[in-house]
Amino acid sequence: MASSVRAQPGSVPAEGLYFEDFAVGDRFVSPAITVTESQIVDFALLYDPHPFHIDVEAGKRHAFGTLFASGAHTLALGFRLLALSRVIAASAVAGAGIDRLRWRKPVRPGDSLHLELEVLALRASASRPQTGILRLRHETVNQHGETVLSHVCTHIINRRPKG
Repeated sequence: MASSVRAQPGSVPAEGLYFEDFAVGDRFVSPAITVTESQIVDFALLYDPHPFHIDVEAGKRHAFGTLFASGAHTLALGFRLLALSRVIAASAVAGAGIDRLRWRKPVRPGDSLHLELEVLALRASASRPQTGILRLRHETVNQHGETVLSHVCTHIINRRPKG
């Protein structure tokens, strides 16, 4: 398969893709989601209750000048976007690691985010022949075209079932 961008909804089969369907250089773009103030506060109350994540006034006093999402929340949103992309919907087995994780910009209430993926590497698993290793660059991007989070994730995915 030649490297391509599959940016439109429905351009990835509903069942997702398998190891054999990928080529280095392939790119994918997820649908977008909009982050609300209540989502930011609810996540932070459970997992990262710093004042600037849970209190609008504290956020205004922060260097960013506004309430903003926890970094862990931003990472979780990126994985939600990966699921919405359906790229590895049927083939995902497990994650094997995250490298070069960087928070680039804050995520604020009202931001619309989408995920841009690029296939960096593929290799068949030596120990589990029914799986392969897929290295994807993940970039979570806001409505202004700014990358808010980037990382490289190693995914263990299934090969296409025989028959």
